[in-house]
Amino acid sequence: MVPQMIKDSLHACKSLEILTQTNTMTTNIKFLIEGEEEVGSPNLGKFVAGHKELLKADVILISDSSMLSMENPSLDTGVRGLSYIEVEVTAANRDLHSGTYGGAVANPITILAKMIASCHDENNHITIPGFYDDVAVAGPEERALINKAPYDEKEYKDDLGVSELWGEKGYTTYERTGIRPTIEINGIWGGYQGEGAKTVLPSKATAKISARLVPNQSSHKMTEKLLNYFKSIAPSSVTIKAFEHHGGEPYMTPIDSKGYKAAAKAVETTFGKQPIPVRGGGSIPICSILERELGIKIIFMGFGLDNDNLHSPNEKYNIENYYKGIETIPYFHKYFAE
Repeated sequence: MVPQMIKDSLHACKSLEILTQTNTMTTNIKFLIEGEEEVGSPNLGKFVAGHKELLKADVILISDSSMLSMENPSLDTGVRGLSYIEVEVTAANRDLHSGTYGGAVANPITILAKMIASCHDENNHITIPGFYDDVAVAGPEERALINKAPYDEKEYKDDLGVSELWGEKGYTTYERTGIRPTIEINGIWGGYQGEGAKTVLPSKATAKISARLVPNQSSHKMTEKLLNYFKSIAPSSVTIKAFEHHGGEPYMTPIDSKGYKAAAKAVETTFGKQPIPVRGGGSIPICSILERELGIKIIFMGFGLDNDNLHSPNEKYNIENYYKGIETIPYFHKYFAE
């Protein structure tokens, strides 16, 4: 497995090597590499704020993004924000015998499952009060542009091994994974998980829960809403502990900027067709901090694929994509300089 943070920077480093070896460098390049992206970049923001002169630049190029496919290249126009919390529900002061105490004492797993289930209605619309209050709704032009991307639902389902898709009613797959906010349960556990059977009524149940956010939503406000929601709906038969892990703000970049046009021209040069502008579904917490502190727009230029098994066993990065990234990035610098 190639860790994502490493493979995202490989082609950028090799591109620099080619530019220096062939004496074709047309821009000055500064590298900023971190290893905290998966925990919210808690220290990088402080470094950026304290080293503005060192990091002064005209554009920021980030390769931690993906493309639709090698046949249909795309450029991300933004990423979603993130609010990540953990919820722990406790009933009795110890695990109990489910025959002796079942029916008399609340089961934390049952309670937590009901609390989680209450987050969506029958249309998979999020029911947490105020969740959508600050959402910047994408207009018909952007929605039409997003849906120009080639999409084969059967192929999509077959790749994932699912018989039906699930999501907010009234939106397409690309819209659900880009322009709409979501809530997902990232992990849930409690009770007996060993081999065989043990009829236990558990003392505790825990879940890790994240929300992906879209423009105008604040991770701080959303975290507060999530924590307050779970605390407010917990029945008196249990006690609840809820806390934040980390968060990050959504980020958008304009497609009429000099940087985006240079990236689009570079992709067209090496792929033979114009890239489709799409919104990325993931989160890169440092993006909003970089623009806020440095006043620089960010261009997303990644070459991975959504089916690279990110965050899963056997994460991959195709050699073909790797070489195409090395080939394309030098053109970005050439066209940006021009």
